[in-house]
Amino acid sequence: MSLLAAEMAAKRLELIRDLLPRAGAVAMITNPAFPGSDTEMAEVEAAGRSVGMLTHKAAASSPSDLDAAFGIFRQLSVDAFIVGADGFFITRREQFAVLAARYSLPGIYPFPDFPESGGLLSYGLDLADAYRQAGIYTGRILKGAKPAELPVMQPTKFQLVINLKTAKALGLTIPQSLLQRADEVIQ
Repeated sequence: MSLLAAEMAAKRLELIRDLLPRAGAVAMITNPAFPGSDTEMAEVEAAGRSVGMLTHKAAASSPSDLDAAFGIFRQLSVDAFIVGADGFFITRREQFAVLAARYSLPGIYPFPDFPESGGLLSYGLDLADAYRQAGIYTGRILKGAKPAELPVMQPTKFQLVINLKTAKALGLTIPQSLLQRADEVIQ
């Protein structure tokens, strides 16, 4: 199953533009150990060029790297950050929320677990639907289908989750257009 990580990274930049129309610079935090990180960053850079926004990259593969990345964000005077779709980052979602609050920096994340843990907003595939599709694939394989002959599954459902409590703490007003598109709004 594809996570559409690169494509979603560009979409997340568009959502930052919707949230912060005057934003001039954004940083993407990636894990160099994640195979798709370069592709994700390339998509964000291309999307940034198309909307006239500077894009920066920060690499992190340990908890201390995350702390350092936010220091870099401050030095670069970015208006927001995007988190890459890497499993390591999911395990550090509370750390992201604390750092984003400490640096008063809005962030957009790949999975709904982040806003549930205090992050501002997420946009990505609907994980429950992805797990359901993986189960269907597993069933097909158990019934004799050859994995090499099965096509790569692509997600069909996506979720936008917004945490209003975090928005308020960051001094942000979420535009009505974003709230109307949200699949879930955390009060």
